[in-house]
Amino acid sequence: MQITRIDHVQLAMPPGRESDAVDFYEALLEIPQVPKPPHLAGRGGCWFERGDLKIHLGVEPDFQPAQKAHPALVVQGLAELLARLRANSVPVRAGEPLDGVDHAYVEDPFGNRIELLEPRR
Repeated sequence: MQITRIDHVQLAMPPGRESDAVDFYEALLEIPQVPKPPHLAGRGGCWFERGDLKIHLGVEPDFQPAQKAHPALVVQGLAELLARLRANSVPVRAGEPLDGVDHAYVEDPFGNRIELLEPRR
């Protein structure tokens, strides 16, 4: 037996804010929204997927943002993405120096921490 990979990451979001999720994950991060299975759609939230990259947002009535725990997303063109995020009023925090990568932190519209990183060539 062995675990071979992560299938998806689920983050929490407050009720009724799906359009904010679409504006951030689909429009800014360019991860397409995909339909949730019909038996799950009634719960609210939304899914964003492209190939093996899968981020699901689930509604929590007593929502609290994840400020320490976070997904780290590998990016091609980090500087361009950070410029787009800043241009859309998304605060960007520089990451601590790490060998072999450039990285920064942002928050989704709900305050969930997200790391964006690009391996150095």
